[in-house]
Amino acid sequence: MIDRIGGKARDLKIAYIGGGSRGWAWGFMKDLAMDGDMCGTVRLYDIDEPAAKRNEIIGRKISDHPDAKARWEYTVAGSLKEALTGADFAVISILPGTFEEMRSDVHLPERVGVWQPVGDTVGAGGFMRAMRTIPMFVEIGSAIRDYAPDAWVINYTNPMSLCVRTLYEVFPAIKAFGCCHEVFGTQKLLCSLLETEKGIKNVKRQDLYTTVNGINHFTWLTRATWKGMDLMPMYAEACEKYSDGYDEGGDTNWMNSNFTCAQMVKFDLFRRYGAIAAAGDRHLAEFVAPWYTRDPETVRRWKFHLTTVDWRVEDLKARLRRSDDLISGRESIELTASGEEGHLLLKAVLGMGDIVSNVNVPNRGQVPGLPLGAVVETNAFFGRDRIEPVYAGPLPAGVFPLVARHVFNQENTLRTALTCDRKLGFTTFMNDPQMACVAPGDGKKLFDDMLENQRAYLPRKWFE
Repeated sequence: MIDRIGGKARDLKIAYIGGGSRGWAWGFMKDLAMDGDMCGTVRLYDIDEPAAKRNEIIGRKISDHPDAKARWEYTVAGSLKEALTGADFAVISILPGTFEEMRSDVHLPERVGVWQPVGDTVGAGGFMRAMRTIPMFVEIGSAIRDYAPDAWVINYTNPMSLCVRTLYEVFPAIKAFGCCHEVFGTQKLLCSLLETEKGIKNVKRQDLYTTVNGINHFTWLTRATWKGMDLMPMYAEACEKYSDGYDEGGDTNWMNSNFTCAQMVKFDLFRRYGAIAAAGDRHLAEFVAPWYTRDPETVRRWKFHLTTVDWRVEDLKARLRRSDDLISGRESIELTASGEEGHLLLKAVLGMGDIVSNVNVPNRGQVPGLPLGAVVETNAFFGRDRIEPVYAGPLPAGVFPLVARHVFNQENTLRTALTCDRKLGFTTFMNDPQMACVAPGDGKKLFDDMLENQRAYLPRKWFE
């Protein structure tokens, strides 16, 4: 029972599935600590229990920070049942498999000339990641149905669309939505352009109104305004002016990180289709034919990055060192906001302030023409005990077939994972636009080899 006193919510119970996370979890813990309107208990569950125990220590340090406005208790749960029973909310942020499976996802397709900047949502890598992730989400969705059927569920795991779709397939009455910050980055780009092109400073992304339409990592802004000003003409001019790349400066310079870009892909997509592609270039490039990913040199010309698994391995080592330093006290904890909106959405459904945000939920008609029930990303209104998707309207005529192809592929990917149907799986694998130049024989060999590399995470039926 949630205790509401003086407009505040106390004794909340949050199940954090993937509680050993070295990134998302810390940001979420800080957001909770900095918000004085809620408090309660976070139960950390992870198949890597020692990692969850380390986060238990870090979570308590964050909660005990002298500047914390809310005190949260952190405990480690030994099972999904223990984590979920009686939970008001569940947060899912897991890494499906190990870096060895990810290495197969990302790099094995290179032998047939397919280069993937990310490899976690679509393409050969996204398909295989889905094959091992969907069974995990069947288990998680079943546990939520059995132990916390009334809980609100936030998913942060990729492939986002298929993770949320699986939860609803297993438990149609689930109250789940998926959160992704990619749209935030494009909204910040618009704010930057307002300053550089119009001289209007200090505009926050929350000050904009944007119509969000599409699917995760291939989301589009079909309308964007600030105080009644239509931002589309400004954006169109910027796409021509900065066709060789736009430098927002500081940490956003495309050379500074594996995750930054010069916006050249999204500018090119606008010139082609007249809508703002609202994700990072490394994600957007994977949803179309290999215009931007033909080879590493092409990627460099478009000024984004191929995020290698070797880089991710080194990044994890750095995160582990940081975890050690936070636990030992060698690094002091700074309470800084993550920039995510998850905790604000929790507050909204608790009745502590309405909010509109872009989220991934089943299509109930908010995107006309796409299959009902397929997971789409649009704005949604969050209020007490409710989420209401905002009607986004039709996708632009040129964009619709690009998005629809992936939606139908994702539906077939789900069917493949649930039935272990190799024939359907192979045709779906080859239907991705990134595989367009791969000969069927080479594709079949790649499909079989990549599937074998997932064996430890797949049902035995695949190999009978």
